[in-house]
Amino acid sequence: MVVLFTRWLVSVPFMRDFLATYPGEYELPEGAPIGFPAWLNWQHFLNVFLLVLIIRSGLEVRFQKRPNAFWTPRWNKERKISLAVWFHQSIDVLWLVNGVIFVFLLFVSGQWMRIVPTSWEVFPNALSAVLQYLSLDWPIENGWVNYNSIQQLTYFLVVFVASPLAAATGVRMSGIWPTNAQRLNVLYPIEWARAVHFPTMVFFVLFIAVHVTLVIATGALRNLNHMYAAQGSTDPLALAENWTGFWIFSASLLLIVAAWVAARPLLLAPIARLFGSVSSR
Repeated sequence: MVVLFTRWLVSVPFMRDFLATYPGEYELPEGAPIGFPAWLNWQHFLNVFLLVLIIRSGLEVRFQKRPNAFWTPRWNKERKISLAVWFHQSIDVLWLVNGVIFVFLLFVSGQWMRIVPTSWEVFPNALSAVLQYLSLDWPIENGWVNYNSIQQLTYFLVVFVASPLAAATGVRMSGIWPTNAQRLNVLYPIEWARAVHFPTMVFFVLFIAVHVTLVIATGALRNLNHMYAAQGSTDPLALAENWTGFWIFSASLLLIVAAWVAARPLLLAPIARLFGSVSSR
C-alpha cells in the first residue's frame, strides 16, 4: 500500500515538478573530494566491527542477571564490575579512539563536505530521495561522487549526534564518572543517561539494518567496492560487475561473526587479567 500510494503521489503534476527541481541531491562545495581514500575504508570496517561488539556487550549488560565473572582494576581494589561491563566499556574506549581519528581525518582531508550539509537544499532533496525510495524507484546517485541528501543527513546524525550521545551517556553510567561530585550529578542525573543510552543503541541497530539493506538493494557490488576496496568511478555504472569489494566485505563479515562468538568469559578473562584481576564473585 505504501509503495502504491507513493507511486501515485509522485505521479501528480506538482510532485513531478518537485522531483525535477530537487532530484535527491545537491551540488557539493567546490573542492569537495571525489572517491574514498583507503583510510576511510579501514575506518569504516573498524567502526562496524567495534559497533557490533558494543551492541552485543551492551545487550548482555542490560539483560544479564547473575554475572559469572567480575573484574577489578589494579589501581582500585575496591571497584568491582562484571566482566561483561568491562568488555563493553573497553570496546567503547576503542570505538571512541577510532571515532576521534575518523573525525580528525574527515576535516583534514575535506571528506567532511560529503556528510555535513552545506546548503538548505538538503531538506527538500532529502524528502525527494525518501519518496523515491518508498516508490522503489531508487534515486540515481553515485556515492563515489556525492551522497543523496537523505544519506548525507543520516550519516551526519550518526557521526555528529548519535555517536556523541552514546559516548556522553555511556561515560555518565561508567565507573569513570566521579560519584562524589554531587553538584555535577544533580546537573546530569544518571536517569537521563539511562533514558537516552538504550534508545541510541536501538537507533544504531536500525541504522545498520537499513544501511546494509540499501547497500545491497541499490547496487551491491558497486557500493561494496566503494566502501571496502576504495574503488570507484564518476560513471555510476562502472564496477557493477567487480567482485573485489564483495570478497573483502565477506572476509570482514566472517571476522565480525567470529568476534561475536568468541566474546565469551573463557576468552575475555585472559585479556582482562592484563589490566586487573578476574574473579568468579
